[in-house]
Amino acid sequence: MDLADIDIAGSVGFVFILAFLLLCLVFAVLKRQQHAAELRDIPAFNRLIRALGLAVEAGKRLHFSIGQGGILGMPGGSAVIGLAVMERFARAASASDRPPLATSGEAALSILARDTLRGVHRTITATTPFDPQLSLLTGLTPFSYAAGVLPVILDEQASGHVFAGHFGSEVALLSDAAERTGGLTLAGSDNLTAQAVVYATTQEPLIGEELFAAGAYLKANPMHLASLRTQDIFRWGLVIILLGGSILKLAGLL
Repeated sequence: MDLADIDIAGSVGFVFILAFLLLCLVFAVLKRQQHAAELRDIPAFNRLIRALGLAVEAGKRLHFSIGQGGILGMPGGSAVIGLAVMERFARAASASDRPPLATSGEAALSILARDTLRGVHRTITATTPFDPQLSLLTGLTPFSYAAGVLPVILDEQASGHVFAGHFGSEVALLSDAAERTGGLTLAGSDNLTAQAVVYATTQEPLIGEELFAAGAYLKANPMHLASLRTQDIFRWGLVIILLGGSILKLAGLL
């Protein structure tokens, strides 16, 4: 591949991203996003909302683990979704005396998680000082990260565990430990290996794009609903392009 091919691929990618962002803004401004009643039912999110209510009533907390993939490159998308979900529930749990706890396996993610929780703490004008130990960097390699999360799962008496981010096969250790606590375990990842593991080991697995729809289902931000509508448009566009290319190929025109 020469420099010209790289420039063309980069230009196409830039145009794709720009078009996606513009459509998101259009749907958000025109308030034409899908409403919650129009979305496909995913029981995992309903159970997660219920788990939050039970945690507040019982004086327990929710544990969010946002993986160890970092924020740059392809793994960054799932990490951003994990942060958005955590912020949504941190605000909802403001009435509880035990705010959510975040664990991660990458330095930048840990800083972002701590900043997110600190921002929520500042927004609700809490009288107690913010506890920086609510965001823990448990390890910088996949299995050291998992080894550091295990004591959190077993010792923090959390009523629910949410694994949302980039994971590998090490998520099996986390999901198995979380299931043993008896609380809700919800997990989703952008990694196919992790998706296969969580499908077999968790109560509520998120498969494929269900993880990236979490913000819309939990109403974390109006832009998430606009993003879902934009994804539908791009998905159908790609289907039409693929079918059209196949037909032209069979007709000998390509």
